[in-house]
Amino acid sequence: MQPTTPLLPDAARRAAAWCAVILLVTGVAAVGVWLCIIFQTAVTPVLLALLGTALLGPVHGWMVRRRVNRALAAVLTCVALVAVVGGTGYVVVVALIDTGDQIVSSLSDAGNWIKEHFGIDQAADLGSAADSAKSLISKWGASAASGVLAGLSVLASLLATSVLALLLTFFFLKDSDRAAGLAHTLAPRGAGDTLEAMGRRAFEAVEGFMRGTTIIALIDAVCITAGLLILRVPGAVGLGALVFITAYIPYLGATLSGAVAVLVALADRGWVIGLWTLGVILAVQQLEGNVLQPMIQSRTVQMHPAVVMLAITAGASVAGILGMLLAVPVTAAAFGVIGELRKRYSTDDPASGSVPSASPASGPDS
Repeated sequence: MQPTTPLLPDAARRAAAWCAVILLVTGVAAVGVWLCIIFQTAVTPVLLALLGTALLGPVHGWMVRRRVNRALAAVLTCVALVAVVGGTGYVVVVALIDTGDQIVSSLSDAGNWIKEHFGIDQAADLGSAADSAKSLISKWGASAASGVLAGLSVLASLLATSVLALLLTFFFLKDSDRAAGLAHTLAPRGAGDTLEAMGRRAFEAVEGFMRGTTIIALIDAVCITAGLLILRVPGAVGLGALVFITAYIPYLGATLSGAVAVLVALADRGWVIGLWTLGVILAVQQLEGNVLQPMIQSRTVQMHPAVVMLAITAGASVAGILGMLLAVPVTAAAFGVIGELRKRYSTDDPASGSVPSASPASGPDS
């Protein structure tokens, strides 16, 4: 009996198999994103709590190693988080309120300057947008009564999300030592080690991103604020606060905050100071890209700028500003998981079927 000839050549069958895998993975990812959108009220605090745990994990681990009770260490860490976030938020809000009118006026003047010197009619949109924002701010007090219920609803939602995220951060820190046991309990038989290694790699990527981004954002804000103060650019503290906030959106945030600072300097101090401001911002960004990023974030998952921009765009389309903030750490976690899978299932001898053991990784308490 002659063997049957396959209908498709081997290359076509391999391509079809890969297409089926890609469609399956894409479908599962799409369902996961859809579920996150449907249950965003519960998903958002969990993601924020994971980011907080990644940032505060080393502090909690340091306390535990000093013989502090895990629950007490988690409480002290969360109290420190509230103090730091509250203090930073207060400084940022006060700085922006004190210099907001100055920045808006300078942006309006910048639009008019560009229109007059370069004959670009579209620049009038910048001035009109700034004038509209200034008018909206001036009229907000008169119309606040009509929107008080909507404002209270938004405030209550933000407060509830923040409180829930804080409580989840406490429990994640306190019970972080049980994460490995939970992974082995939920995983199918024989897959516990793999699931634990994937979780550790994902958490390490998010932990490194949060810690490194916070340090880099602080250094960038301090350097740019000092430069703006030396150049006597109006609203220097508020612009520095804007740099710190937008630093959590890689590439795009630095570009937007830098453009605003240059326009303000250009409008208020002239083109010479505007060029000096541009030079200061470019110098700080070069310092960040060539020195700070390799030194501080050398142990995180390194991603190409194009991947980061695509992740930010996708996050913005799914969840707006919150999606932009969460897109990069989520992508970093995904890259960490993919890297762990490649390390565990890529062998020099495919026929041997052996799976290399995962290297020990530090968890939240390391």
